[in-house]
Amino acid sequence: MTKDRTLDELWESTPRAVDVFKPDSIADQPQAAQRYLRHAIQPDAKLWSAVRLTMHGTIRLKEEWLPFTGVQVNRWDRGFVWQARVIMHHLPITGSDRWVDGEASMRWKLLGIFPVVTAQGVDVTRSAAGRFNIEAMMLPTVWLGSDVRFKESDPKQAQAFVHAHGESSRIDIAIDPSGAPRSFSASRWGNPAGSPFHHEDFGGLIEEERTWSGVTIPSKLRLGWFWGTPRFDEPGGEFFRATIDEAEFR
Repeated sequence: MTKDRTLDELWESTPRAVDVFKPDSIADQPQAAQRYLRHAIQPDAKLWSAVRLTMHGTIRLKEEWLPFTGVQVNRWDRGFVWQARVIMHHLPITGSDRWVDGEASMRWKLLGIFPVVTAQGVDVTRSAAGRFNIEAMMLPTVWLGSDVRFKESDPKQAQAFVHAHGESSRIDIAIDPSGAPRSFSASRWGNPAGSPFHHEDFGGLIEEERTWSGVTIPSKLRLGWFWGTPRFDEPGGEFFRATIDEAEFR
């Protein structure tokens, strides 16, 4: 898979984290949020602002689940790039989804030559910004920033309001008594099942977690539209199953 220059630039230009997490700093947060944050971030862990994820899994195109391998960089102050290689009928589809410096695009080609998916514009950018906000799950230290506010809603749920990347998102994180997240959901701008763009329930099930560099993140998860309804299990609903093989932080 050809290296993506923007992905590499996002990562390589990220400043090294210096500040560290002090649990006392979240004493004024709602109790559910405190349990989640203390589970996700170890004392004295660096306050990382970027993560590089190496992953594999399957992605659903129409009714078929196809294997993929991919790399993603999330840099909270600038954007994300997900670059992947999908195998369909023994042939590779390569490309990327991205939201960088306020603009988004999707570019995917069969055999690296024939366009399969090409998308950009206001709606694609808004949908990608919502995705980026939700993916704070993979970089929990950014929950401590000024663009995130937690609200008390339920002892079993940490509710975060994220105002970032030109989009406002309410993210509901279902947690167990220890603070470990089990699922999450949000209303995200998109066009699931080919519908006109609108806000629709989007969410994921967290099946496993792993700890890297002092932070614990989902390492095996399932994602899709129509979260919490029977349509999640149908084509157009769940479309992404991933295992995180490695995570690096900066």
